[in-house]
Order: sequence, then C-alpha cells, then structure tokens
Amino acid sequence: MFLICADVIGLKLFASPLYGVIELTEKSIVPIVFLQLAHATRTGRLTRIDFLYSTIERQSVFSARVLDILFAAMAAAVIGVLALHLLPDFQRDLARGTYFGTMTVFSAPIWPFTLATLIGAVALAVEFARQVIAPTQELLSRPVRTGTTLREVLVLALMLATVMLVFAGVANAGFERVTIGIFSIAFLFLLLLSGMPVAIVLCVIGLGAIWLVRDNPAVAFRTLKVAATGTIDKFDFGVVPLFVLMGLLTGIADIGRDAYKVAAWWTRRLLGGLGVATVVANAIFAAVTGISIASAAIFSRVAVPQMMAHGYTARFAAGTVAGSSILGMLIPPSLLLIIFAFVSESSVGRLFMAAVVPGILLALLFCVTIVLLARFAPRFIGAPETSDDLEPETLGSSFRLLVPIAILVGVVLGGIYMGWFTPTQAGAIGAFAALLLAAIRRKLSWRNFRDVLTETGQITVAVLFLIIGASLFSRSLVMTGLPMQMVNLVTDMGLGFWMVLLLFIGVVIVMGMFLDSTSIIVITVPLMLPLVTSLGSGIIGPEVVIWFGIVTIVAVEIGLLTPPFGIAAFVVKAALGERVSLGDVYLGALPYLAAMLVLVLLMLAFPVVVIGIL
Repeated sequence: MFLICADVIGLKLFASPLYGVIELTEKSIVPIVFLQLAHATRTGRLTRIDFLYSTIERQSVFSARVLDILFAAMAAAVIGVLALHLLPDFQRDLARGTYFGTMTVFSAPIWPFTLATLIGAVALAVEFARQVIAPTQELLSRPVRTGTTLREVLVLALMLATVMLVFAGVANAGFERVTIGIFSIAFLFLLLLSGMPVAIVLCVIGLGAIWLVRDNPAVAFRTLKVAATGTIDKFDFGVVPLFVLMGLLTGIADIGRDAYKVAAWWTRRLLGGLGVATVVANAIFAAVTGISIASAAIFSRVAVPQMMAHGYTARFAAGTVAGSSILGMLIPPSLLLIIFAFVSESSVGRLFMAAVVPGILLALLFCVTIVLLARFAPRFIGAPETSDDLEPETLGSSFRLLVPIAILVGVVLGGIYMGWFTPTQAGAIGAFAALLLAAIRRKLSWRNFRDVLTETGQITVAVLFLIIGASLFSRSLVMTGLPMQMVNLVTDMGLGFWMVLLLFIGVVIVMGMFLDSTSIIVITVPLMLPLVTSLGSGIIGPEVVIWFGIVTIVAVEIGLLTPPFGIAAFVVKAALGERVSLGDVYLGALPYLAAMLVLVLLMLAFPVVVIGIL
C-alpha cells in the first residue's frame, strides 16, 4: 500500500515514479501467500464444504478421521512435490545471482523471494503431514470395534476409488482425453462434497488429470509449479489484499454506522423506512468495500437493534440485513468481480463499470420489495413506528456524515473510471485514505490494526490459493478438450444460448446451497466460458464475457442466502446470537431472493442493462 501510494504520488505530482514498485509487488505476492498458508490451514481458513462432513462426523467419528487422513495425505503429497520442484529454482537463483528489474535503475535479487515461497510450501506440507499424524494417533488409541456402518463403507469406497484412479494413471490405462475430463468433474464434486478444502481439490484433480492426459508425471509436476508461482505473480493481483484492507479499515472507521444514520434519517417518514434505510446504507457502504461479510457483520449490530426497537420483527430485520449485504458483492469495488476478472482474463475496470447499473437497480428492487411488504404483508415486517429521534437532525449534518464516504468513493471509483489509476493503484490509495480516516476518527489502535492486517492476509490467502488451484484445474480441462467437446455437443443438440444460460444459472444457484461464492466462480467459469463465448458472441455482442460475468455474480450471490450454506445468513446469526434463529434469517431473506431473481430475468431480457454503460 505505502509503496504503491508513493509511486502514484511521485508520478502524478512530480512526474517521477518510484522505480521498482511494480516489480516488487509482483515478486512479493507469491511468497506472501505461501508464507501464510500453513497458518490459514491450521486455523481452518481454507474454504471447504463441511456440512456433509459434519454429518458424517456425528454419525461415525471413525469415518471422519479416515477422511481427515485421506485428505491431509493427498494435500501433503501434492504440496511436498511442489516444494521439491521449488528447491532447484532457489538453488539456481542463489548460485547465478539472478535479479529482476533494470540495472542502474532498480534491481534486486530473486532468491529471497524464491526462498520465502519454498519455506511457505515446506511449512504447508508439514502442516498437512501433522494433520495426517493427529487423526491417525486418535484412531490407533481408540478401542477396536467390530462391524461397520454404511457411511464407513462409503468412506472406504472413496479411498479405494482414489487409489484406483492413481493406479490407472501410473499404469497408463489409456483413457480418452474427454473421458478423463468427465472423470475429473465427477471426482471434483465427490471430493468437494466429502469436505476436502476446495483449493486442494482443484490442485489434486488438476494434477491427476494432466498426469493421465500426458502420461508423464514430470509434465504434471512442472505444470503444478508454474500454476503455483506463475499465476498470481502479476501486479493486478495486488488489488485483492488492497481492496480487502480498505474494506476492513472502513469498518473500523464506522463508515457503515454513519451511512445507516443518514439513511435512517432520510427515510424516517417512509413506510418500512428503517428497512429501506438498511438497504440504502448497505448500497453506500458497498461503494467503499467489496466484502458482503463485512456489511452483514456491521449492519447486524447497527441496524437490527434499531429496527427491533421501532417495532419491526426480528425475522424481517435480520433478513433485510442479510439480503441487502449482498450489494457488497455487486456494487463496485467488488471482490467477486475481481475474482471473475482473473478467472476469465477480462478487465476489472470494465466489470466495475458494467456492475454499476445492475447494482443500483438491485438496491431499488430491494427498496420496492420492502415498501410492498409494508403495504400488503404488514405482519411480516411487524408494526413499525415512525420516529424523529434518529440522527442526524438537519440536512447539512447528514451530508457532513457522508463526506468521508464521498471522498473514498470519489478517490477509488472516480480514479478508475477517469483513468487516473489502475484498479490496484486505486485500491492502495483507497486503503491509505481509509487508514487515515480511521486514525483521524481515533478508531485505530495497534490491536485492531494488527487484527485488520491478519484478517486481510487470511482472506487474501484463501482467495488467491483458490485462484492457483483454479489455474491448474483450468489447464487440465483445456488438455482434456472437454470444454470444446461441450461446445460441439451443445451445437449438435441444438440447445440455444438462452437454454444453456438458464441451465447454468440453475446449476449455480443449486451449487450456492453447498459452496461459497469464490469456489463456484473458479470451478464453473473455466468450464462454461468457452461455451458462452461461442454461442453468445453473435447474440450479446463483443461484451458477452462482461455481461456473462455480471449475470454470474448475481446468480452466485443468491447462494449467499440459500440454506444450508448461506454464508451471509450465518454471519447475521453469529452477530445477533440468540435474538434470532437461523431459520428466521433465511425466511426473512426470501423476499430479497425473489428480487434478485427479477434482476437476473431483467439482465437476460435486456442485456443493455449491463453493457449499455460500456
């Protein structure tokens, strides 16, 4: 953040950039990720689907421990192989004195970065090895039992199938490439539903598929190393930690609280006014942070107590917070838009521009939904009272509260849209501005600043490790030829573009019941993008990828509110404690799911809603 800010200031004000910033950023991202992976793994921050795993664990601890051993052993093997292939790179860079940059301008040796990546990979392999040893010791210490349950049989069958797949690759079973691709998809979902971390699943399946396709483990291992070190070592990937940092700092600075105060005062006389205020505040807050979870956590504590105190039902209040928090993933800057841009190799800036109108439209649909509920379903929202005791007291004071938000939005989004900054530079400037704002407001202490930095690192690691896994998995799919075979099959079957898209949206919504948003994007987009591009270019036009991205994001967001996963609902429930049940949060969010489906239909019927601004 500081380096990029210094570079921007030097370039814009003094026409003298800080040489080496881009190169240092690019070289630092990979080791920064790998150095935190072991800790993220130990603390359970790697994304996984655990609802089925938790069911297995409740029914049979033996089955759960066997799964733990299987997953950790596979992960330790893959990461161990990666570490072995990183070691020669470090030795070569150290021996040859390899450097990056330009001599006499800026240059630095590469070996410290390679060494840091190697250390991180070794630490991660050791952590997975520890996760093999611990459950093994637990199983060995348990008394011997007789008889098995059906679930234990299924677990052992999964282990046997995995071993057979590996044996088939070693023995050169001679599968057709497309068949290998189909098996890859099947094993992908099998391992995901069993509870294995998503990024590790992508790496394991990608590595195995490449091994089978090329009949050469050396090629697979080299591809693993290239995906691990050559996927995220781009300046553009610096946008992920910077926007996450900005979002967390704005939370500390109480920007969300101020936005809610202003919105509540503006809508104090409106039917269902505090519900509308929550939506408006979330929309404002979304313009300075790209994380729905942050919005859900903040407004659960700010908006729900106020709404309940003024006569709204707990179900409606909690559902409104959960539903409107979704705006954080659509209104730019959005972390999901950034992830889609990386996976699809499209422009972050153009995705941000395309998301503006749908984001505003979704906020309006939410507000209309609340007004209609207040008018025609008053029992659902309760018996709200209008009140004049909500801050601020004058129009001028309300605008003064919005000044910091306006500055951040103007700096970040204005800088991107006007072409002053790249998204990464805008993220750095925005994060620095949020840091100053938190400090000026005396909201920043060493303790919460350290917590913010730690949380930024953990979120960044979870996201970028998924990108690495998705890169390896995408390479394996391309080698199998499955995406192009799907294009040919759909063309031969006569399925139109719209039918394919509706099927895709349906699959994404169903996946949202089990997977988190980032995982859905990195799994489905590489598979569907060739198909959508081939069929949709003549219908939507050259911006079909951008349009598809916005449609995908909205469809994925629906999964944030659907049981049993519904991460937004979980965050709201965790913040409110016993004041509301998880079922009430889901029921309260149902009207907002309907509004999101309306937005999807509008974007399908009128693509200009998305691409008209481009």
